Amino acid sequence: MINSTSTEINPNVRCFNEYDLLKQVIVVAPDFMSIKEVINTTQRHYLKENINIDTALEQHNQFVQTLESEGAKVIKLKAKENLNEQVFTRDIGFTIGNQLFLASMKKDIRKPETDVLVDWLDKQQIAYNKIETFPIEGGDVIIDHDKVWVGVSSRTSLDAIRILQDNLPDFTVHAIPFREDILHLDCVFNIISNDTAIIYSPGVDQDALKVLKEHYHLIEVTEEEQFNLGTNVLSIGNKRMIALPENKRLNEEIRKQGFHVIEVAFSEIIKSGGSFRCCSLPLVRE
Repeated sequence: MINSTSTEINPNVRCFNEYDLLKQVIVVAPDFMSIKEVINTTQRHYLKENINIDTALEQHNQFVQTLESEGAKVIKLKAKENLNEQVFTRDIGFTIGNQLFLASMKKDIRKPETDVLVDWLDKQQIAYNKIETFPIEGGDVIIDHDKVWVGVSSRTSLDAIRILQDNLPDFTVHAIPFREDILHLDCVFNIISNDTAIIYSPGVDQDALKVLKEHYHLIEVTEEEQFNLGTNVLSIGNKRMIALPENKRLNEEIRKQGFHVIEVAFSEIIKSGGSFRCCSLPLVRE
């Protein structure tokens, strides 16, 4: 079931793919970021080292400044002390066409994050839909015009994907299973233009991989690059994207395909299992 605050097309949001010009995006600063309860394999690796808040804030601020310098309006939601994963705004919602969907978070530790988003949406009088009962998170949802690719993961169920399809009659929703130890689909797959995507093939179900190969030229990511979240770039329009400086080989390969890669340090934030795409919730692309 989908609970909706409006049945009409929402003029305040517009997002039909992952690569058009990014005009409006939601972020949250990592003011209280820390690894408290391990909820993914990356966090387990960095649990003892944990997060340096000062470094995380400096890197996130540079990310925001880069977005603003590229013409995006950056909306900054308030960070709350009890929400240590709040920096990953992609997970709490997703925009498909002119509809904004509120995610249904799987982990209890993250469920209150959606309340902060709802408070802002209500104040702005922006309508939203929410899938009830079954979990679905925005890191598993990747859109490309009439196609919606949704990861089948520990955070997003097949039941939720079926409900999403029922409520998107003008779109085709494709379920993409991937390896259980990987958190979200955007940790193994990301679309960067109408015909090109980045992928970590060993992490994706082989039947689903065949389908993806029919639609996109796939730039392969190595195992080390996957650990460094190589697929989790953020496209900002005009074949430009923000990516990690650690993934030198991958960045050069993307540049060879005609893209402009802007490297921004994010090493402290990726310790918790997310990078640039994870830390951004687009509302408007055009």
